[in-house]
Amino acid sequence: MSQTYHYDLFVIGAGSGGVRAGRLAAMTGARVAVAEEYRVGGTCVVRGCVPKKFMVYASEYSNHFLLSESYGWSPVLATFDWTRFITAKDVEIARLSGLYVANLSKAGARLLYGRAVLKDAHTIEMTGDDAGTYTAERILIATGGRPVKPTALDGIEHAITSEEAFHLPELPKRVTVVGAGYIAVEFAGIFNGLGSEVTIIYRGENILRGFDDDVRRHVAEEMERRGIRIILGSTHTRIEKTDTGLVNHLSNDTAFETDQVMFATGRAPYVGGLGLDAAGVALNAVGAVQVDDYSRTNVANIWAVGDVTDRINLTPVAIREAAAFVSTEFHRKPMSFEHADVATAVFSQPPIGTVGLSEGDARKQYGEVDIYMSRFRPMKTSFASKAERALVKLVVEPDSDRILGVHVVGPDAPEIIQMAAVALKLGVTKAQWDSTCAVHPTLAEELVTLREKSTPTGLSFG
Repeated sequence: MSQTYHYDLFVIGAGSGGVRAGRLAAMTGARVAVAEEYRVGGTCVVRGCVPKKFMVYASEYSNHFLLSESYGWSPVLATFDWTRFITAKDVEIARLSGLYVANLSKAGARLLYGRAVLKDAHTIEMTGDDAGTYTAERILIATGGRPVKPTALDGIEHAITSEEAFHLPELPKRVTVVGAGYIAVEFAGIFNGLGSEVTIIYRGENILRGFDDDVRRHVAEEMERRGIRIILGSTHTRIEKTDTGLVNHLSNDTAFETDQVMFATGRAPYVGGLGLDAAGVALNAVGAVQVDDYSRTNVANIWAVGDVTDRINLTPVAIREAAAFVSTEFHRKPMSFEHADVATAVFSQPPIGTVGLSEGDARKQYGEVDIYMSRFRPMKTSFASKAERALVKLVVEPDSDRILGVHVVGPDAPEIIQMAAVALKLGVTKAQWDSTCAVHPTLAEELVTLREKSTPTGLSFG
């Protein structure tokens, strides 16, 4: 390690990727600094996956209470205390953030609080609690992403994003969620489960663009069954603040009032003001840091991992990219993370677990594919009067018999897909899959008992 610089590695951003890289590098004996301008833990721990999952848990109880009556329980007269929940959530997030700090310290990394700006390829200027000028042999950019809003929209100052939703002073009675990706459908389910009247507005033809079309249709139907209103093919023309709420004026010439408008229309790589130009770091066409398979930028001593690179914007991916970087640079064992067949979950209600290719993408890549699909009532809701349904789907390449995609919608889908991902990553065939004995009675057994090919619907939501 060179003694010419203050540090062998300087990490900008203490989210999941940055902390993992900093900790693993420090454990090799390297001199490591990790700079964070807000709170240690990043989007996932502080304002993303973790607090959102707590909110999902909280919101699911209303449905559990209703379902319990079909199993013989007397009606539950429960009320929800938003303030009490938010306080408990904040206490847990503070604890988790503290663990990240402790782990960095134990590994021997130095945590610097403040904003870090690159002055050149080896120099970082810090403002804040640990203001000063620092130099480093290697620099890792791990600043993540931030939600975006349409700044030109009249009245946009009255709208919030998911980040503000975690800290609302009270639960809104009426909520409009703009967008239809992960965050939008998850928060729509959260607010709906907590008792709010929820409307989704999306410019496209159906929710969850990029997911399998059958999954998209199924989830939209189930969300509407739970009382969520979905308005498609429309956008805001303006948001009007009145004495009683916020009026949503839409491009379809309709208007309606809600108490809160939340935009969940995407996130952008957080690169503004980082001094990337001064260091010569290139961005790609979408404004993300451009990297190669080993997360190296066009500048030889600067790397980037996580959402700031806009590859696959998932916490486990950022962690794996960080570990690969450390293996390559500090253990001299070149490693790149393969971004194919990464499983993901959407904690919508009902939840989604998916890995591999959608039917549409598989047909584009392979031409003809075989589809095995079933929609059914989960055993858990057999006694309930409402016809909630689950979906399981396999996409198979006929010539090799290899399974290209696994899609599950229903209770425990995120837990199920983790194990399916192992098999898919190893190149499992449909015959091998079918040779697995079912675990009965479970929802997951439906995946290994699919024998009849499904007829393509021919429908597409684009």
